[in-house]
Amino acid sequence: QVQLVESGGGLVQAGGSLKLSCAASGRTASSYAMAWFRQAPGKEREFVAGISWRSGTSRYVDSVKGRFTISRDNAKNTVYLQMNSLKPEDTAVYYCAALRRGYIATMTGEYDYWGQGTQVTVSS
Repeated sequence: QVQLVESGGGLVQAGGSLKLSCAASGRTASSYAMAWFRQAPGKEREFVAGISWRSGTSRYVDSVKGRFTISRDNAKNTVYLQMNSLKPEDTAVYYCAALRRGYIATMTGEYDYWGQGTQVTVSS
């Protein structure tokens, strides 16, 4: 089992920044891919960014490219999402997810573990 705990959400004005963290604990996550998803009210959960744990290869949804950066600290078993130039449409609950097979996937059903989510609200 892997436990994921997100933190760092909050309320920010448009154009501002937030940094989310996801701490992984439990069985070793050294070969897991990690990702951030988000879900806005009335919408489906969508892939935001993912990172391969070992190689550090990353992938982003088009709407956040150039604004968001995913990174990881293997020593701390922690994944981060730096969010800059935030827009009101970025408002959502952000979830951290882990995939045992190690590759970056964009579909929610492929991920094995999920965190509880952290709210991000961007005011206009």
